[in-house]
Amino acid sequence: MARFRRKACIALFFFTLFIFGTMMGLRTLKPSDGFSDLSPGFELLPMIGGKMDRRSSPRDATASAGQTFQVGSKEVLPNSGSEGTIFYDVHIFYYTWYGNPHIDGKYIHWDHILVPHWDPKIASSYPRGRHMPPEDIGSSFYPELNAYSSRDPDVLESHMEQIGASAAGVLILSWYPPGLADDNGEPVEDLVTAVLDAAYRHNLKVAFHIQPYRGRNDQTVHDNIKYIIDRYGDHGAFYKFISNTGKSLPLFYIYDSYLTPPDSWSEFLTPTGAHSVRGSAYDSIFIALIVEERHKHDILSGGFDGMYTYFASNGFSFGSSHQNWKSIKAFCDGNNLLFVPSVGPGYIDTSIRPWNNHNTRNRVNGRYYETALQAALSVRPEVVTITSFNEWHEGTQIERAMPKKTATRVYLDYHPHEPGHYLELTRRWAEQYNKEKEQWLV
Repeated sequence: MARFRRKACIALFFFTLFIFGTMMGLRTLKPSDGFSDLSPGFELLPMIGGKMDRRSSPRDATASAGQTFQVGSKEVLPNSGSEGTIFYDVHIFYYTWYGNPHIDGKYIHWDHILVPHWDPKIASSYPRGRHMPPEDIGSSFYPELNAYSSRDPDVLESHMEQIGASAAGVLILSWYPPGLADDNGEPVEDLVTAVLDAAYRHNLKVAFHIQPYRGRNDQTVHDNIKYIIDRYGDHGAFYKFISNTGKSLPLFYIYDSYLTPPDSWSEFLTPTGAHSVRGSAYDSIFIALIVEERHKHDILSGGFDGMYTYFASNGFSFGSSHQNWKSIKAFCDGNNLLFVPSVGPGYIDTSIRPWNNHNTRNRVNGRYYETALQAALSVRPEVVTITSFNEWHEGTQIERAMPKKTATRVYLDYHPHEPGHYLELTRRWAEQYNKEKEQWLV
C-alpha cells in the first residue's frame, strides 16, 4: 500500500509539473488586461500631440491587366495556379530592404545594428555594435533562403510562391520615395516594378505602405500618391479597392500617421482641404495607424478612410491589443470607417533591441497566431493584415525558416513543424475567414 501511495504521489507530481509548464507557455497567448509590464515598450514609438462605404476589389485570374470586378460584396478569386485559391481581403506586409554581397556588393539589413536603449543607464547594460552575416544576422530566426538579397529574381519568385501558398492575395509593399530609405538600409524604390511583375505572374496584388521619412507631411504624401499612381497605377498587379457603388480606388497604408497632426491631414484628405485629393484622379482609400486610443478620433477628423493596428505584439499598444478590437470596430462601424486588424505569429526583436524582451510573444508552435487570427475573425473585418511575410528583425515573419546553429548562436525555428507551417496556418485560416464571411454578408 505504501508503494502504491508513493507511485501515486510521483504521478501527481509530474502531472502538476506538466500543467504548470503548459500554463506558462499559454501565458504568452494573451497578456493581462493592463499594460504595467508593457508600458516601457511604448517609448519605441515617437509620439506627438463624409466617407463612403468601401468593399475590397478582387481580380479575375482571366481578366486583362488592370481590370477589376466585384462579385456582390464577397472577396473571391478562382483558382490562381499552383498555389491554389487566394483571397484579396487578406493583406500581408512585405519588405524589400535586404541585400547580400553576391547581388548588392555587401550585406544590407542582415547586418543590422544593435539599437541602444534611449536611457543611457539602461543602454550601458546591453551590447552595442552590429551583426556580422552570414553566420550572425539581425534576427532570432534564420531564413530558408539564407541571408538573401531582395534584388535576386529567384528570391522574388520564391516569395511570390510562398505568399500565394499562404492564400494572402495582396502584399503591402514597404515604400520610401526615390532616393530615400530607412536608417539601416538603402533606396529600393527601383525594385517596385520587379515586385509588381512578379506579383502579377502569381495573380497577386500590391498595395503600398508609405513609411515615415524626414520631412514627410500631408503635402509630400500627396506628391507621393501622385507619383505612385502615375507610375504604377496601370499595372495589372496594382491593387484597387471597390466601393459598394462599384467605384475602384487605390488603397494606401500610412505608417506612423500620427506623426502628422489631423488638421494637416484634413487639408489633403477632406473634400474642402486646401490640396484635397478627394474627387480627383488621385482619390484613394487611406488607412491610418492606430496606436493610442485617442488616435481613432484623430484618424476620423483627419479624413482617413480606416485604421490598421500593425504591431504583432498583443498588448504592446492600445491598437494592437486584441481585447480592444471590438470597441475599435464599433467606432469604425459608427463612423463608416474600415477597421483592419493586424495579426502576427509572434514577436521577438531582441536580436536588434536586446533590451526589449518584455514585448516578446512566444509563438507556442502556432497557437499564438491562431489566437490572433480568431480575435480578428470575431470582429468580422472586411480586410485583415498579416504582420508580416518577412520582417525578420522583429520575428514576425511567416516566410519559411530553417533550423540553424553556429559557433556562437542557435537560431529559433518552427520545430516541431515544417518550414512552411505558418504559410499553411494562414491558408487554413484565410479559407475559414472567407467561408464565415459569406454568412456575414448574406
